[in-house]
Amino acid sequence: MNAPAVITERPAEGVGLIRINRPEARNALNLEVRRLIGHYLTEMTDDDSVRCIVLTGNDKAFAAGADIKEMANASTIEMLLRGTQKMWRTIYACPKPVIAAVNGFALGGGCELAMTCDIIIAGESAKFGQPEVKIGIIPGGGGTQRFPRTVGKYKAMRYVLTGDLFGAKEAFDMGLVSEIVPDAEVEKRAVVMAAQIAELPPLAIQQTKESVIRGMDASLETGLTLETRTLQMLFASQDQKEGMAAFIEKRKPKFTGR
Repeated sequence: MNAPAVITERPAEGVGLIRINRPEARNALNLEVRRLIGHYLTEMTDDDSVRCIVLTGNDKAFAAGADIKEMANASTIEMLLRGTQKMWRTIYACPKPVIAAVNGFALGGGCELAMTCDIIIAGESAKFGQPEVKIGIIPGGGGTQRFPRTVGKYKAMRYVLTGDLFGAKEAFDMGLVSEIVPDAEVEKRAVVMAAQIAELPPLAIQQTKESVIRGMDASLETGLTLETRTLQMLFASQDQKEGMAAFIEKRKPKFTGR
């Protein structure tokens, strides 16, 4: 019996981990992997015991791109009917923080998968890139959109037009990576950070994420208005009362997500 292409774990309290498990294909994103990532992400979104999610692969590859063998002979209509954009939308719409723990290759769809997450922890030897032009196509999971919005037009163009790869340090310097750690510590660091976030008030965390994401697509004035209204709304939460009371009383707060 073949091992599942995607597996889930609960490495710490409040933390759900989704692991791509196709080592024989360097974790290439075939249709089954995409379906399962979307499925498990939806499950964890609906599970109140999960407050932060880690998405990872193995020590050799986060995800080395789309499964080229699966799409090489596909027609336009076949590509349309596959609905591969559903996974990207599911990740982007997840109200809970998603941390990408990246070791090895994060290329093409793998790089786009990492960029869809909220935080990227990369190993020192990680390699990123959007090499789609080398096989006659373009990035299809946000590489021509999220990449330039993150690092700027000229840096992004340098890589999407050449297909060249770049390392973790350059990714960090460009603002694409949140933190670099030794290769052996990538997953551990991601889980520790996820557990740290999971201890915080869930409503405040979710609203912070939404304010950042929605504000990025709006004018500064609109974004500031959203931020103000969200802050005011959170004063209706039990967690706000508990958090401030605990601060005043110099004790550890107990957040319930209410």
